[in-house]
Amino acid sequence: MAKPRSLKSVLILCGDYMEDYEVMVPFQALQAYGVSVDTVCPGKKSGDVCRTSVHQSSGHQTYSESRGHNFTLNANFEEVDVAGYDGLLIPGGRAPEYLAMDGSVLDLVRRFSDSRKPIASICHGQLILAAAGVVSGRRCTAFSAVKPALVAAGSHWVETKGTTTKCVCDGNLVTAPTYLEHPEFIRCFVGALGGVVTGADKRILFLCGDYMEDYEVMVPFQSFQALGCLVDAVCPKKRAGESCPTAIHDFEGDQTYSEKPGHDFTLNATFEDIDASTYDALVIPGGRAPEYLALDEEVLALVKEFMDKGKPVASICHGQQILSAAGVLKGRKCTAYPAVKLNVVLAGATWLEPDPIDRCFTDGNLVTGAAWPGHPEFISQLMALLNIKVSFAS
Repeated sequence: MAKPRSLKSVLILCGDYMEDYEVMVPFQALQAYGVSVDTVCPGKKSGDVCRTSVHQSSGHQTYSESRGHNFTLNANFEEVDVAGYDGLLIPGGRAPEYLAMDGSVLDLVRRFSDSRKPIASICHGQLILAAAGVVSGRRCTAFSAVKPALVAAGSHWVETKGTTTKCVCDGNLVTAPTYLEHPEFIRCFVGALGGVVTGADKRILFLCGDYMEDYEVMVPFQSFQALGCLVDAVCPKKRAGESCPTAIHDFEGDQTYSEKPGHDFTLNATFEDIDASTYDALVIPGGRAPEYLALDEEVLALVKEFMDKGKPVASICHGQQILSAAGVLKGRKCTAYPAVKLNVVLAGATWLEPDPIDRCFTDGNLVTGAAWPGHPEFISQLMALLNIKVSFAS
């Protein structure tokens, strides 16, 4: 079935070692909301890869860095026509340090600024705004280390630390300090694009575990927060404020996926304290966590409660190992990461081939996907079950 034409189109300005979350979360969230998103990098073409970096606080005086996912571009920088886009988004990380020295990048940013189209920039991305000379007299925030450059460029620095509002909106400009502010950052950008969200008064529970896939928890988690949903993330035997390590599963030319350490994901609720009856939906990320969560009887009882009551359940990749162990797939149609097909079929489900790998399926109250490239469909299909809509004026 043909996809409906997107009413809005956004360009994301990429570079090597941009922050992993800061490109993928808005990229897939915006697509899930119905926005067309192109990603470009100077000197690279559609289909080429940008390396990403994992930045996080690790108890040192500054953030740590490790290798993130490989991000595949879907458009060519040299072919960008600003008139064809409604907004520009600039991720942070280390990429802005060298992109801010590229005259073609600065010219592109100035053209978006001169046209008064929304520009959303996060973390170190504001180095590019400063170099382009588009922040003079404007209110901005950023990662703290970027403050001197913004002030020198004539910006009015806004300190957001210790405040409830973490993003700064000044006319067509949306800025934020880090990916922790993604929900507000993405919400403000969608609003600047003319988007209106309805039906988001929902409570969603995420079932987490150690070494769940990095993208498969954070992308849907922040995407639903950005819509205005109340989203709780729990893990058995851990409490709110504790963290789960995540795994970066990527496709790098080997016979199976590779694994690298991902971000630490902070839980915001306690498994033993939750009341399943107060939630509207359950989300199960993939990765390696489902292997051991599928052995936990309390986890299986929780899943059965959601399924027995017909509440939406969305599970991706290896998450279907938990559904299989819970005995809730008999007579259902679903997909999963191909290596999980055995679990799905033995549980009595009809296997749906994930071809291509980003294809997702809805069967009644159940949404299933094969891997994180399918997040836009995965999130949008759960939105449909929850009657959450994002509309844009034509």
